[in-house]
Amino acid sequence: MSVSLESRYIKLEVIGAQNVRVPSLRIPAGIHISIIVDSTRRWKSAIGVLSSEESVAWGNTVTLSLDVSPEFSMELRASFEFDRMLGNGEVVGKFETSWSALLDRGNEPFDISFPPVHGIRPSLTLKATVLQPSDNQDSALLDSIAECEIARETDAGHERFAAYVTSGIVSQLRDALHHFQSAMDQCPVGHPDRAGALTNLAWTRLEGYTRNDFQDIDSVTFLFREALASRPQGHPDHPLSIYHLVKALIWRFSKENFNAVYIHESAQLCCKLLPLCPEGTYLRSIAAGKTGIDYVIGQCNRLEAEGSDEGIHIRRVVLELCPLGNKHRPKAFERLGRALSLRFEHHGSTDDLDECTQCCREAVSLCSEGDSERNAYLNNLAFSLSDRFKHQGNYHDLNDAIFLYEEVLRLCPVGHKSRDFQLDSLGTALSTRFNHGGDVNDINRAISLHREALTLCSPGDPYRDYRLNNLAVALKIRYDKLDISEDLNEAIDLFRDSLQLTQHGHPYHYHRLCSLSSALSSRFTQTQKNEDVEEAIRLCQDPSEALSSLHPDRFSSYMRLQEAYLSRYKVQRKSADLTLAVENFRLASRHPTQGSPDRILTTWNWIVTGELYGHGSALEAYSTFFELLDAHLAMLSSTTQRREAAAAFHYAKSLPVDAGSCGICLHNLRKAVELLEQGRGQQWSLASRLRTPLENLQSTNSHIAHRFLKLSRHLADAQGSTSTSDRAVTDQAATRYRRLQEQWGAVVAEIRNIKGFSRFLLPPSYEDLQAAARHG
Repeated sequence: MSVSLESRYIKLEVIGAQNVRVPSLRIPAGIHISIIVDSTRRWKSAIGVLSSEESVAWGNTVTLSLDVSPEFSMELRASFEFDRMLGNGEVVGKFETSWSALLDRGNEPFDISFPPVHGIRPSLTLKATVLQPSDNQDSALLDSIAECEIARETDAGHERFAAYVTSGIVSQLRDALHHFQSAMDQCPVGHPDRAGALTNLAWTRLEGYTRNDFQDIDSVTFLFREALASRPQGHPDHPLSIYHLVKALIWRFSKENFNAVYIHESAQLCCKLLPLCPEGTYLRSIAAGKTGIDYVIGQCNRLEAEGSDEGIHIRRVVLELCPLGNKHRPKAFERLGRALSLRFEHHGSTDDLDECTQCCREAVSLCSEGDSERNAYLNNLAFSLSDRFKHQGNYHDLNDAIFLYEEVLRLCPVGHKSRDFQLDSLGTALSTRFNHGGDVNDINRAISLHREALTLCSPGDPYRDYRLNNLAVALKIRYDKLDISEDLNEAIDLFRDSLQLTQHGHPYHYHRLCSLSSALSSRFTQTQKNEDVEEAIRLCQDPSEALSSLHPDRFSSYMRLQEAYLSRYKVQRKSADLTLAVENFRLASRHPTQGSPDRILTTWNWIVTGELYGHGSALEAYSTFFELLDAHLAMLSSTTQRREAAAAFHYAKSLPVDAGSCGICLHNLRKAVELLEQGRGQQWSLASRLRTPLENLQSTNSHIAHRFLKLSRHLADAQGSTSTSDRAVTDQAATRYRRLQEQWGAVVAEIRNIKGFSRFLLPPSYEDLQAAARHG
């Protein structure tokens, strides 16, 4: 030894530690070094944050006198509190040697090793330098080894808990619980160490719960919640307290039948936790890892989507946990899209439908070729586009959907388990396009696809009823356009076969009754057999009495009943049948469970019927048509979108003149002029790209315009109920719709009180038109 110890002082630099693992496997707030100076005093380093590589960097320096003891005794410990440490923490490793042996390492940094912890040997990097008598020596600030009772109980608890984790001996768990409980009993509410004591007891109970040595998980979550409440946002131990509660909820979820409540709360907590965990820290690596946030995301994505506001909120939270590049991000988009689709089905907000479509697009864009989920994502996007076409009438959506269905079908060759489903989906989309475009090739191919799908569903297949029904629908559509009687008879037989496989209470049971009713009404016009039309009326009339006034299937009932009554009127010419047909036209056009395009088409057919048979309701039908078209176009944000949507109603070009003519024939000159001007105003506005009344309102009062637009979107396509027999659900939906109507009416009244908007959404009054005419 080149330097004598007579100088009595040594400068020790604590540089860092590597491969630090905690025997109890707990996540530490940090790691510190404790050097035993003598029997009554010790020096503690700062608490260093453990990195994701299980290393710690300190850079602490301490000057110690060698007068007391020639021995060097040091402990590597884990602290579970970053702010105020309770006790001395858990021992990771101990090291003892003489100062002489330590100084023999020279003036360069050196490593010392500790006994292995879970197969890994921790090490510590130090540098020791003897100070000369002439050097200034600032003695270290030392702590007393004498501890209070709370600290002694805590340290004893850490020792016994680490032993339990290593050995699995339950008596050691009981000992640890006893010590931690004793420490907590000495920390009443308001005590600065209470949160730490709560956490130690809760974590020990949780470990016992995971090993089936402790059963009371309620007490675990209760203790963690109290600890978290004691460490609010901004507290140094707030992130670790969130993590503890997340772990408890994850274990509870996995052991209590995968109750979604626990994993949903975990997701919301993880969303708060992640920004609080700096990159590169051990807490971040564990919290975001396969047993933490990664697990939470995966489990949330496996759960069925819910269309409630809370369900959608959870889906947004999960998506927030999946940044770009995260493997769960495509599925998170898909699940959010599904939840939005369900809410749209329940409440009809087109905002939900648009966002659902965008989510489906994102899922597809993030899913590479060959990915096992790609087929499902493509199919979901196609379905969303088809649904949006149904409610918004944009023909591009339908064509895009068909293109996607074609792509998915190519990915499902003969023998693929999903081929029948994809054949059916493409067939349905092609039938829809034929209905709007009239290309015979579409309907012929659709029927061929449906037939192939049916051959793949043998008797007993759970989806055979769907295949039978969809083929029947396609045949009925072709009959309606091309008048092929064989198609109609086959469709009726297929509808009956499908109904035999559809139980009462099935979501589509009533819809299929209505489809059979429509086919029977069509055959009645051919054969004039009363039993067909009477059965058609009975199929829709009797079951509908059990439906609430705003049940979605009511629309189908109104449409099929008007069809049956009108077919009987054509044959038997009884005015009561025409009156009943018109009344069902009126009810269908006003029913909110169907998208605007379908209700506009219904009103068009009402106009045709009224004009053809000289019924006095024709003028009302014209007025309803213009009102529905105004409401539909008002929901679209740009002139281009409005022009495209209006183009779908190409048959309406002559309606303004026709409406005026109808009013004159019915000796209602005032209404004739108002409707003529309203219809011409719509067409002129679209043709010249003029601003709409809503755009003018947005310039005048953007706040009330936003309220009107939001309520319109909720109301225009609002569905009164889900397809369920649950009376409470349908009553709630009916109540919601009535409230929306009242709110919408109140906003419109408020708008009409604004200067220049007294005729908002109304045709120009007869008096205004007279005045305009007088002034040229």
